[in-house]
Amino acid sequence: MSFGGLHTDHRAIVAVAAIVFFVLTLVMAVLPALREQALSTPTSARPRGQEEERGRRVYLREGCGFCHTQFVRDLPMDRPYGRPSRPGDYTLEDPPMLGTQRTGPDLADVGSRQPSEAWHLIHLYDPRAVVPQSVMPAYRWYFAEKDKAGPGDVVVPVPAGRAPRGKVIVAGPDGIELVRYLMSLKQAKGSP
Repeated sequence: MSFGGLHTDHRAIVAVAAIVFFVLTLVMAVLPALREQALSTPTSARPRGQEEERGRRVYLREGCGFCHTQFVRDLPMDRPYGRPSRPGDYTLEDPPMLGTQRTGPDLADVGSRQPSEAWHLIHLYDPRAVVPQSVMPAYRWYFAEKDKAGPGDVVVPVPAGRAPRGKVIVAGPDGIELVRYLMSLKQAKGSP
């Protein structure tokens, strides 16, 4: 077969276009979908408690999803955030909190990556106290400055020089619930 007249043979052009279409469909759609099914996440997710659910509402109200995503892409730059997200990760999410952009880090597995309640509270009170390059605003309205902590108060161990001298920083209910929600964000363990 001579390729010299290929551009004038309409049947050959349609045949080549159809073959290219089917190969690309197989490579870009069918094979990745089959791979996803083979790697499906075990549904070991547990329902959130009332406090965590209230924290999720605070997360929504504050618009945290405008700066943080909750889905880890299958890209090398996303590996620090956890394994790639799978459909089973969203079985208990209504609606799923995927986010819109990633100004801050992905939070899909933040409960495993950062399991310290104190760290999260400090981060909400003064983000640059724990992440110097952070651009996140401080959410100080979730905290109270007191002379002395009362019984049942959750004291935030703010580093020296980051809180008013002689004051104790105490977390309010919304701050505690938001932190509990963040700590509940853990990916089910499964194959990558």
